[in-house]
Amino acid sequence: MKALLSRRCGGPETLVMADVPEPLPAGGQVRIAVRACGINYPDVLMIEDKYQFRPERPFSPGVEISGVIDSVAEDVAGFELGQRVMASIPCGGLAERVCAAAARCIAIPDDLPFDMAAAFQVTYGTAYHALVDRGALKSGETLLVLGASGGVGLAAVELGRASGARVLAAVSSAEKAEVALRHGATDALVYPESPDNPKELAAKFKGLCSGAADVIFDPIGGSYAEPALRSISWGGRHLVIGFAAGIPSVPLNLTLLKGCSIVGVFWGAWVDRCPDAHHRNTQDLISLFQRGLIRPWVSGHFPLERGGEAIRQLADRRASGKLVVLI
Repeated sequence: MKALLSRRCGGPETLVMADVPEPLPAGGQVRIAVRACGINYPDVLMIEDKYQFRPERPFSPGVEISGVIDSVAEDVAGFELGQRVMASIPCGGLAERVCAAAARCIAIPDDLPFDMAAAFQVTYGTAYHALVDRGALKSGETLLVLGASGGVGLAAVELGRASGARVLAAVSSAEKAEVALRHGATDALVYPESPDNPKELAAKFKGLCSGAADVIFDPIGGSYAEPALRSISWGGRHLVIGFAAGIPSVPLNLTLLKGCSIVGVFWGAWVDRCPDAHHRNTQDLISLFQRGLIRPWVSGHFPLERGGEAIRQLADRRASGKLVVLI
């Protein structure tokens, strides 16, 4: 079978197409004929050995897939050959077939296309876990979403709107602001590429929020984290999702002065620790999709041999919505 492999540490240009043996499912696993693989920020980090999980080389990046089950281990119940599923996996998604733990697989309805299913579980799962489980977002509260045009940012915008919150988007360009507004943001702010005055940017965030944000959804970090935290309300929750702009340093006296919380959101580890809650959340998300309240936006499709291009677009922060490799 064909797979896009990382044979050495480096950027997307180091990935190579290769023929590899078809995997066989071990105990507790199913094998999936991959139809689509969503591209996520861990793919960028993993091939550069910067992610917390470092698979043995050679490996295929790709942590989020959809497809059809074509083999089932004897000890697996609840799944059958030919069943349409989506799955989150440690890596390996940029290949024609991959084995996945059955506990990490979710059956998908016929009205959820494969490309959207591959853009669903990580981004919407992360955003839902962050806003509902960790952030306790309530109807009527103000939600500030950084990086609001990206995959996980747009998911937060849609879920915030569905929850009845007032959703404000912060993005890096006017084009990305239009994307966030189309997906339900009430208003948007274009922030500078390299902010060097935290208090000045904080004032802009406060102006956008007409005061302060109750919940901040932050997949960006870097020099944007402190200005966002300065714009938080008393008792607010700053949700730490990721570090697309680098790992920040923030003055912790702000948490005292504002009585606020900085809350870590590690969706992948939570799924392993709380699989039943993860399945409940995913069923809630599928229901929201079927009711028309959320809809993954796939902004780009790539063939397997161009999977590195998709990862490069994400690494360079040029992508809006979700990029998906079709297999």
